[in-house]
Amino acid sequence: MKNLWAPWRMTYILGEDEAARNQSCIFCVNPSKAGPDRERLILFVGRLCMVMMNRYPYNNMHLLVAPRRHAAEPGALTRDEMADLMVKVERSIDILRRHSKPDGFNVGLNLGRVAGAGVEAHMHFHIVPRWNGDTNFMTVFDDVRVVPEHILATYDRLLPLYGALED
Repeated sequence: MKNLWAPWRMTYILGEDEAARNQSCIFCVNPSKAGPDRERLILFVGRLCMVMMNRYPYNNMHLLVAPRRHAAEPGALTRDEMADLMVKVERSIDILRRHSKPDGFNVGLNLGRVAGAGVEAHMHFHIVPRWNGDTNFMTVFDDVRVVPEHILATYDRLLPLYGALED
């Protein structure tokens, strides 16, 4: 029998996620620390929007794109915020497409807990790259996903690609 190791998930399972405990909202950025943050998996912070990796991804390179301003619904955003949000979604897809050559993407947002929103009060888009064959028996039989690379290694590979992202 082979073991599947995902040791970084223990902080989530045991409720020991330091960043989550010390931060009321994972998407809210302290203005004095507005920039990439490896500990929080933040790749980019712009004037209106930010991009970060999902700490508990559905698939490798699962990204979250959110407005900087705390807003629960698209209707709460200004036109500039909505435009910038969509530009950051499009550019993130382009970065992932060029870097990792996925066969497709799942892109969307969940509004409200019943729709699957883990953070209801701060809307955010999910960008999940997909590859042919990325779903296997593990998901079907045991509701387990196999992420082939440590999340911090993925962060380190993606961060330089976001250095060129314009605000």
